[in-house]
Amino acid sequence: MDPHLLRTYVTVARLASFSEAARELGYTQSAVSQHIAALEQDLGAPLLTRRPVAPTVAGERLLEHAGPLLLRLDAARADVVRMAAVPEHGLTLAAAPTALAPRALTALPAAGATVRVLARDEVAAAVATGTADLGLVDGLAAPSDPLRLPDVAPLTTHGVAEEPVCVLLPATHPLARRAGLRLGDLADARWLDAPDAGLPLEGLRAAHGGHGFRPALRYEGTDVRALTALAAAGHGLTLLPRSAATGVPGAVAVPVTEPRVVHRVELVYGGTPRGAAAALVDVLVERV
Repeated sequence: MDPHLLRTYVTVARLASFSEAARELGYTQSAVSQHIAALEQDLGAPLLTRRPVAPTVAGERLLEHAGPLLLRLDAARADVVRMAAVPEHGLTLAAAPTALAPRALTALPAAGATVRVLARDEVAAAVATGTADLGLVDGLAAPSDPLRLPDVAPLTTHGVAEEPVCVLLPATHPLARRAGLRLGDLADARWLDAPDAGLPLEGLRAAHGGHGFRPALRYEGTDVRALTALAAAGHGLTLLPRSAATGVPGAVAVPVTEPRVVHRVELVYGGTPRGAAAALVDVLVERV
């Protein structure tokens, strides 16, 4: 399967337009049509309906494969280029919003650094494809257990921080004065669904046998302060690392006592870091 044809197909399916895909890819509309026709002939199945432009059943299945395949190809290219590249003085660090531990920020070089706050699921891909030198990912885990990261490329990971997690409640909530809370007792509560700013609800469900924790409101953003303001205003509960949950006006952070889970942060990189990236890796790993 020609990856160029596959990229064209993914673009057409995403934009639902042959002409828009041609503009984005820098092709003529005729060339885009030829790419789709060649891919359909290669696979022996129609992939798109034309009016409207939408994936067929076979096309939907191909899309499920296409993302990981193209990402892996981009990662392979970035890995080879990274090996041959001359080290630069700059550094790009990609991180999930709640993975930016203070000591990681303190260890950044005094000049030439760029910090990119990304959705949690995008960090490993950014490192794999070379748009970031290093990444900081986070999630819920049992103490000292590694995180389960998407298999986007051969990446090296190091645990760099662990801390307790807390439920953030409005100060007027009936449970706000508790010394600790069990997640199981909150399975039927109103929760904020904030997959990129807070700890995702699927992690809570996994810790509770796969059910409960239904969202009352969804927040699609990476601003942790906006998430904590929503919790303080009573729109729903959220689970955060202790450092992000404490000191929020109008809200109380109550530690989770059961199950025994922590907020874990891992450093992610590909190949052998050099220059400023290598220096930051040395500092963070040395302090574990």
